[in-house]
Amino acid sequence: MLTRTELIAALQAALEPLPYVYALWEGGSAAFGRLDGYSDLDLQLVVDDEQADEAMQVITDTLAALSPITHRYDVPQPAWHGHTQSFFRLRDASEFLLVDCAVMKLSNPNRFLEREIHGQPLVYFDKTGVTAAPAWDGAAWEMRVARRRADLREMLPIFANFPEKELQRGQAIDALGYYNGLLVRSLVELLRLRHDPTRHHFGLRYLYHILPAQEVARLEPLCFVADAADLRRKTAAVLAWCEELLGYQ
Repeated sequence: MLTRTELIAALQAALEPLPYVYALWEGGSAAFGRLDGYSDLDLQLVVDDEQADEAMQVITDTLAALSPITHRYDVPQPAWHGHTQSFFRLRDASEFLLVDCAVMKLSNPNRFLEREIHGQPLVYFDKTGVTAAPAWDGAAWEMRVARRRADLREMLPIFANFPEKELQRGQAIDALGYYNGLLVRSLVELLRLRHDPTRHHFGLRYLYHILPAQEVARLEPLCFVADAADLRRKTAAVLAWCEELLGYQ
């Protein structure tokens, strides 16, 4: 079975000699030192603007030479981040070893290289220094965090009763949607603002790594709802915790 090490070596060997490819690095779990047997292979590379599609074809051909590609998904263009991005599943690799490749144009400065947010990239080659860390404006980020906390303080009292409203309408599915999409989401963001402010917008990802164990134990059961009565109880619990975090009490 193909390993991530073999995949990286093959892609590096194919891409590094190309004059229009400037750098190749790995982000995701690898950038935080948290690789395990379930981790994706999150690769980024920077290329000349007009050759992004050509670089992705080289990646595709390299992977196909190692194993049949059973599934592929290309992010529709224009993508939100401005990059060409494709995901690959390989027959001869673990079902969990998803290959995620983002081809970045040289002119696009949005490379997800802020160490404070995205961790320390594993750089496999860098011909021109394009993987250097961007300058970090800590004061500006603190202002962003303060604004977001103020937004949540103002928003939650307005929408807090939406799950109950839908329950009284007999629309439990809608109530669950508001519970998860509004209340739990806000609680998680408040917890991240306290413990992981540079990634306060990362949602439910990585919570087991950044929250204290006692808060994980308190949060986990709030993420699962048995029925309408349980939804009412947990709505009250989530709102009470949000109030604690916002200092209402």
